[in-house]
Amino acid sequence: MKGYNVLFPMGFHYTGTPILTMAEQIAAGDQELIDLMINVYDVPPEDIGKLKDPLSLARYFHNDAKTAMTEMGYSIDWRREFTTIDPEFKRFIIWQFTKLREKGLLTKGTHPVGWCPRHNMPVGMHDTKGDVEPEIGEFTLILFQLDDSSYLPAATLRPETVFGVTNIWVNPEAEYIFVEIDDKKYVVSKRAAFKLRFQRDSIKEGKTIKGSELVGKQVVNPATGEKVPVLPAEFVDPDTATGVVMSVPAHAPYDYVALKELLEKNKELLEKLGIDATRLSPIPLIRVPGYSEIPAKDIVEKMGVKSQLDRRLLDEATKKLYSDEFNKGVMREDIVTRVYRNVPGQYRRFIVAAIKSWIAGRSVREARDATTSWLNALGYADKMYEILNKPVYCRCGTEIVVKVLRDQWFINYGDKEWKARVLELLGGMRIVPEIMREEFIKVIDWLHERAAARTRGLGTELPWAKGWIIESLSDSTIYMAFYTVIHKIRAYGLKPEQLTIEFWDYVLLGRGDPRKVSKETGIPLGILEELRREFDYWYPLDSRHSGRDLVPNHLTFFLFNHAAVFPKEKWPRQIVVNGFVLLEGKKMSKSLRNIVPLRRALRVYGVDTVRATLLAAAEILQDANFTEDLAKSVMSQLRKIEDIVAKTQEADTETKLIDRWLLSRLQHHIVHVSDSFNELRIRAATIRVLYEMENDAEKYLEVRKHPGPALREYVSAWIKMLAPIAPHLAEELWHKLGNKTFVSTEHWPVADKSRIDDTAELIVTYIDKVIDDIKSILRIYKGIASRALIITARPSDWVYASITASMILERRQLRDIIRELIAKGVPGATAAKLAKKLYEHLRGLDEEALRRIASVKEFDEKKILEEFKEYVARKTGINKIEIVTVDEAPLSAPRQKVEAAIPSRPAIVIE
Repeated sequence: MKGYNVLFPMGFHYTGTPILTMAEQIAAGDQELIDLMINVYDVPPEDIGKLKDPLSLARYFHNDAKTAMTEMGYSIDWRREFTTIDPEFKRFIIWQFTKLREKGLLTKGTHPVGWCPRHNMPVGMHDTKGDVEPEIGEFTLILFQLDDSSYLPAATLRPETVFGVTNIWVNPEAEYIFVEIDDKKYVVSKRAAFKLRFQRDSIKEGKTIKGSELVGKQVVNPATGEKVPVLPAEFVDPDTATGVVMSVPAHAPYDYVALKELLEKNKELLEKLGIDATRLSPIPLIRVPGYSEIPAKDIVEKMGVKSQLDRRLLDEATKKLYSDEFNKGVMREDIVTRVYRNVPGQYRRFIVAAIKSWIAGRSVREARDATTSWLNALGYADKMYEILNKPVYCRCGTEIVVKVLRDQWFINYGDKEWKARVLELLGGMRIVPEIMREEFIKVIDWLHERAAARTRGLGTELPWAKGWIIESLSDSTIYMAFYTVIHKIRAYGLKPEQLTIEFWDYVLLGRGDPRKVSKETGIPLGILEELRREFDYWYPLDSRHSGRDLVPNHLTFFLFNHAAVFPKEKWPRQIVVNGFVLLEGKKMSKSLRNIVPLRRALRVYGVDTVRATLLAAAEILQDANFTEDLAKSVMSQLRKIEDIVAKTQEADTETKLIDRWLLSRLQHHIVHVSDSFNELRIRAATIRVLYEMENDAEKYLEVRKHPGPALREYVSAWIKMLAPIAPHLAEELWHKLGNKTFVSTEHWPVADKSRIDDTAELIVTYIDKVIDDIKSILRIYKGIASRALIITARPSDWVYASITASMILERRQLRDIIRELIAKGVPGATAAKLAKKLYEHLRGLDEEALRRIASVKEFDEKKILEEFKEYVARKTGINKIEIVTVDEAPLSAPRQKVEAAIPSRPAIVIE
């Protein structure tokens, strides 16, 4: 409608693992899932058997979704429809991965990945329950020597704090096990031993002990040579990393609270173990602005933490303190004298020199890397990967672990040159809403190597790695380019084997000699050139719409792969990030049966009601809350619009002031709705079209019982603006006006600002305000009103309202207004009273209302009220209305009322 050719394509992604898991569950007779399919997703019972096969299941819901999209009225070009297992698409993906490999961005190496132990394959967001992307963190394991042959490997994300360790924590109730890894013997939790199997080549397991058996033992801090005790703590989670935690009470809220509890409530344990409590005092290591010497104490007391089991508060305190120390903290210069008072001489000289050079006075950021490197060089550090946002579960129900994949194919999203190119792409594109740009930047920064393939599922096989299928978030990054040509590939009957690397190089990149490509592929030169023109016509992609949950993966991969494969002139121009659809304020969930399938909603409410309700429910990024009450409200509004359109047939030919007002209002609506759509503020546009435009039309019909010519013009533009929101109703109403074309292909309305009539709009606003004032009086003084006396200011006094409105718009003070009124000839005392009344009345108005008052220099309030007297009487229920100016007020009128009348606000006396 804006004059562009628009391509709205649709494809279907078959290559995720969720479809496999669901088909397996149905085949296994999972009654809960079968019941969900029948009662929630409306699958006929006789069709359940078809859903046991993954491909049949995918096709079933593919067809169901396509039917729903058609019913919704989406103007999709279905000629371009494809699935990610179509042979043509597989050839396209092979070309894409060949390009990545040629650029050195697809590499073979060893990297940590999220891993399903049951299916033995890498997993990403779409492979997990709840679509959670496994976040992988690297823990430093600091080796505290337990005896001559074994170590307690304390897992930490803050190795720089090792110099402040007072003790080691273990969970006394947990099971620990001796394991041998790379010729070293560790004691770790049983769960840690299981997870380490996926990260190390060989692990030998030994005897199992309870955590309580470790309590009281002494271990050597490798950074200081000091002996520290092993103590019990309930907060230690044996499922996290090694289940062994080093205690740094000066800088770790959990440690500070646990140690405080131990000293206050279990002193007898320390006495029994022969541990000197004074040796457990916090050791300050880091100076942080806004904190004392013991930052952990400060934040624990500030947040009111009472127990080591106050996990929510402690997690919040830990996150805040760790962030402040990492970003603003500096290692203390006196760290050497504070920490090493008891270190034997042979250690001291070496440790002091290292700390002075690498750590003391350095930022926490620098000290962290230095400490890790130093401990590694000494042989007292190791590492372990862990899922930071655990627990994350595979679709099959198995908890995800981290596996170090060796000699496998990865997409190297950590490549610095590639990242720089992506940031350039991002900098040149529009992000809606703009606040999401920073989120993209953060994702680009931390993104690293990602497993490119898995061993299970539907999809495209890596041609140089048989048995490995390209995973679902890797084969769906530049598929938008495929839409531009697939319909013609099919129309000309091209075979998959003809879609060679050289074919795609020419069609999508313009590279190579088309004659040579034609000869090698057997595709006529004219067809090749036509496909190239088709791609050139539609690309670059103008707007990519997707959900916020895909920013950390799909949408950012979309940027990376476009930056890698395509030249700058073909880079995408815009990303729009949407929220989710809620149902009655709650996130839709299969397990809670809190779902209304789209096709069922269409049957219950009607297509246009569903569309308009969703559009009216939320702005971009916000979640759209679909509620029955809102749907009913929208349905009611659509009926009102239909009723108003029907009244255009009654029009007479005389033009009145209210016609000028309606057409003036129309220009504002066109500007507002157009701007809102341009800025993708869809909710604002929808509310304006459904409610505000209907309100204006109703007001017009209330004032003018027999519509004038303005109504048809207003309605014609209104239906055009309704078309993107409720297209079926818009087409029907367009034809009810007698039009033979489709409204969806009409030109979008353009505002004519010369038809904005400030005087007409001011008059209607003024009348509405008088009506509201009368109704307010009637609400206070309950009873039957027989007569109303309305006392207006003199017509010549309107200029004072105009002056005051102008000066309020200019942010001028009351004293400035008084001076201006005096300059206009108003006596001083009178000017002060009048300015104050006008200022108090007008400053509450919005900018648009003030602008209108300021722009209208002559306004006869009495004349206007006389013209609208019948409308005022009808709206207030008062049949007898007398209108006078202050000079004409009867002697019986209360003097304070007469004196209260000011320009723009008449006095009202109700009998």
